[in-house]
Amino acid sequence: MNLAVTGFIKALRSELLVARYTLGAWLVVLLPALFISLQFLVVRISETGAAARDSLLGQGDFDAMIANNAYGHFVDGLSTGLTLLGLLLVAQAAYSFSTDRDSGALRHLLIRCSSRRAVVLAKLVHLHVLALLAILLLIATSYLVSGNLWEFGPIVEDGFELISEEEIAAEIKLGLQLALIPLPAAIAFGVLVSVVANSATQAVVSALGLSLALDVFKGMLGEYAYYLYATFQPSLLDQSYLQDVSRLVRGYSDVLVDERFLQLNQWVPFPALLLLLVASLLIVQKRKV
Repeated sequence: MNLAVTGFIKALRSELLVARYTLGAWLVVLLPALFISLQFLVVRISETGAAARDSLLGQGDFDAMIANNAYGHFVDGLSTGLTLLGLLLVAQAAYSFSTDRDSGALRHLLIRCSSRRAVVLAKLVHLHVLALLAILLLIATSYLVSGNLWEFGPIVEDGFELISEEEIAAEIKLGLQLALIPLPAAIAFGVLVSVVANSATQAVVSALGLSLALDVFKGMLGEYAYYLYATFQPSLLDQSYLQDVSRLVRGYSDVLVDERFLQLNQWVPFPALLLLLVASLLIVQKRKV
């Protein structure tokens, strides 16, 4: 037991040390925040032109008020950033184990008393550390940049408050929590592909290809898609609750909340995570290194 723990700690320390000098790790942490900052600037420039046009025509008072509320843009930034982060983490996870096997670094770790399973677990923990840093930076960036370009406030029409800031904050908190729950399963999927693939290139291409394929075909599965962790994750073809939150915080009243969807969002990703992790730990024992 002590040898297993020692091997895991050695493997994890190695992962964290290498991450400090690896471009891929820095991109995972920084790119989502940088991307949404650019997105906000483009949207703001576009809205400024549209507002000038509507002002000349005397139109769009309520629409302009909605557009100037920072909460909607804040949620859009979270959704876009998490979509990009999910793809980056899957790619990084797929690259992690396979590239060490290709370069021979894995053998060096195994010689230093780290078992194959300890290496896989260390990579999984390392990827979650990267995800945590990226999420914290993404939330802070989205909040600060959207707050500087627009104004946070309740949704008000003709002097009547449609949605208070407390209600908006509660919806955003719930939407963010539900959007983050599937992320560990996505990371575990990338690690599994990394273990199974024959090369780093094959692992990254396969992981991204399968992730995009799931995104495309989940809409064809009907309610069966509710049993896929990817259904609840912000994506290019977004069906996550965070997408609904983007409309709710803008004052739209036609958003229908499916309680069953929310419940499955909370429970489905955890069995998926366990299955993917167990599969990785079993297969890695039989893979040639």
